[in-house]
Amino acid sequence: MSDDKKYVYQSIAQAVCDHEVETMFGLMGDANLFMVDHFVRGCGGDFVPAAHEGSSVLMALAYSHVKGKMGVATITHGPALTNTVTALAEGARAQIPMVLLAGDTAVSDPQNLQNIDQREVVKVTGAGFEQMRSIETVSRDVARAFYRARVERRPIVLNMPADFMWQEAAPYEKVLHHVFRTPAIVPEGEAFDNALGMIASAKRPVVLAGGGATHARDQLVRLAERMQAPLATTLKAKGLFNDQPYNMDIFGTLSTPAAYEAIDKADCIICFGTSLHHFTTDKGKLMKGKRVVLVNDQPSEVGRNYHPDAALIADAALTADNIVYWLDEAEIPPTGFTDELDGPTLTEHPLGRPGDVAEGCVPFVHALDRLEEVLPKDRVLTTDGGRFMTEVWCRISAPHPRRFLVNVNFGSIGLGLQEAIGAGFAEPDKPVIHFTGDGGFMMGGVNEFNTAVRLNRDLIVIVCNDSAYGAEHIQFVDKKMDPGLSMFEWPSFAALGTALGGQGLLVKSEADLDDAIKAIENRDRPILIELSLDPDDVPRMRT
Repeated sequence: MSDDKKYVYQSIAQAVCDHEVETMFGLMGDANLFMVDHFVRGCGGDFVPAAHEGSSVLMALAYSHVKGKMGVATITHGPALTNTVTALAEGARAQIPMVLLAGDTAVSDPQNLQNIDQREVVKVTGAGFEQMRSIETVSRDVARAFYRARVERRPIVLNMPADFMWQEAAPYEKVLHHVFRTPAIVPEGEAFDNALGMIASAKRPVVLAGGGATHARDQLVRLAERMQAPLATTLKAKGLFNDQPYNMDIFGTLSTPAAYEAIDKADCIICFGTSLHHFTTDKGKLMKGKRVVLVNDQPSEVGRNYHPDAALIADAALTADNIVYWLDEAEIPPTGFTDELDGPTLTEHPLGRPGDVAEGCVPFVHALDRLEEVLPKDRVLTTDGGRFMTEVWCRISAPHPRRFLVNVNFGSIGLGLQEAIGAGFAEPDKPVIHFTGDGGFMMGGVNEFNTAVRLNRDLIVIVCNDSAYGAEHIQFVDKKMDPGLSMFEWPSFAALGTALGGQGLLVKSEADLDDAIKAIENRDRPILIELSLDPDDVPRMRT
């Protein structure tokens, strides 16, 4: 090509860079390789090559969650897109904005083996679809995809026909669509008066924050202090109130015994930025006999899982400050509820102790408690799905909700290690701790552990290996059936971690655990610690 010509693939890369994108995750193929090349060589961007297309989407989702900037991934067409279906569904359910630049087969080549109706594939995931319309609209179509991702809070797939790439580009026009964010609304009127009346008359209130209220941390702390109410979070907001003396950590089925007892005594739950999933309410049991006030800026989240006694469609921070203002104006005295509580016990789960487990296994809960003591505190915490995960959520602390990733919004396993890698690019100076089960690691972790090695990530992976699909194992046992079909003779994960270029350690005893702890302290590459577990020792999921 002549030096003075510009092509569509260059315009696409430039339009992405115009949105302050510095890192792109993906897999190259026929329809996107030249765009990726220009993003790196022409625009100075970083490209993170994944081993699987779905992994690139998960990495971008994690990057978006942790960094607070738009995550971007790219793939080619056909099977590359179908490989992202679970990841896109996870992102849509989690309401995480990201853009996937997906190639598409040429319209003029209907016999292409990889031809598929890509709009219909995307549609079933809950993600959005945006078509690149012409060579004249490239920058506008890219801008539209970014705008929709931010506003709709979900992945948007920008469909790029392969036959556009080497067409001569139209004169380039930089296009950015401003997202209008008005934090809003300070509620007033009958709905607010009703909610305020419930709050003012409460004797034992609890302030509960969900993932949609993490920006309002200081205001919620101020409200709780004014009312002398303990603070709690949903799972997605874990870590928000770590430094508060009456922090109960996770509210619901994952609560400590002391927190659960305090919730049971409460007469009013003031909820911000949550849809009150049945794990949070313990299927409604924790809300019985209590007034429930819900503040959420998304009307669709109100009553979606639990119908409150009062609801305000409003910004969490502004509403919390408004409640404090009117409590002061009315001279409502503090409740004194926190005087009844022993603050430190609210976050203390019963310690696991060395016990009777099968030969060659370590007690799971005891191992988690020891790891919590020694793992780097200034970290990013990610978990996969599986039977083991609820104990990890309870016992392994997260420094902040933005540095804690829960990737079970679609109920899948095998998504976590990929997100751990993406999170590491968002916080390159912090170690990433990833907990996964044996089934999840085999499903999605093996193919990306080497990616972490290749890219020299500071990653600590703990594989909780009970040699079973644990949730299925429990169901067989409960029905007094042979659980053999749920049991597996996996390869050595520790040896596999070493073979893939990391450092693998097998933990079958207390002495092995001591060695693993020393290895964590002295790590110089991604490390994989395989906990050999007794399937009958791993606690049931707390649901």
